[in-house]
Amino acid sequence: MTESGENKLMYYFKKWSDISEDDETIILSAFETTSIKRKKDLLVTGDVCQYLYFITSGCLRSYYVDEKGVEHIYQIRMDNNWISDLESFFSQRPSKYYIEALEDSQLLRISTERLEQLYTQVPKLERYFRILFQKAYINALERLNATMWESAVDRYNNMLKEHPDMFQRVPLVYIASYLGITPESLSRIRKKK
Repeated sequence: MTESGENKLMYYFKKWSDISEDDETIILSAFETTSIKRKKDLLVTGDVCQYLYFITSGCLRSYYVDEKGVEHIYQIRMDNNWISDLESFFSQRPSKYYIEALEDSQLLRISTERLEQLYTQVPKLERYFRILFQKAYINALERLNATMWESAVDRYNNMLKEHPDMFQRVPLVYIASYLGITPESLSRIRKKK
């Protein structure tokens, strides 16, 4: 594990949990370092998602392809964020999603089994992951609600406010897909700004 990757991960754990030095050693031994090159897949549809990933540096997207061959982006995650297909990860059923690196990325990963062991070894971490998974659930509901009730302009403005750096690092065609609009609509919205 890289020193900076370890520090980033522990920063977020310590933000929500009181972690001792002994706990830290146990936690870090549960995670593996991995890397992925730009345009390579971390997960493909039909495979079971075996890991929960913490992105120490880089940018990834998760998406599915509909019956017409159109990609729909579900998540775009950058440095210091988690990415996975939680449904597949917890149910151990095949994933409906791809996870692809948009940049060369450095990750820390933990398997379902190791995560369960970690809950037993460091019970304080259950609180952190409960909060993390609650936020993931709320985020999914907010995205669903936004596509049903917010205008494309509002969705764009919210993304620009919450993730301005995304527009520097992610191709606009992917941002349009994430917002649920066409690239042409995104271009029109951006011209009006």
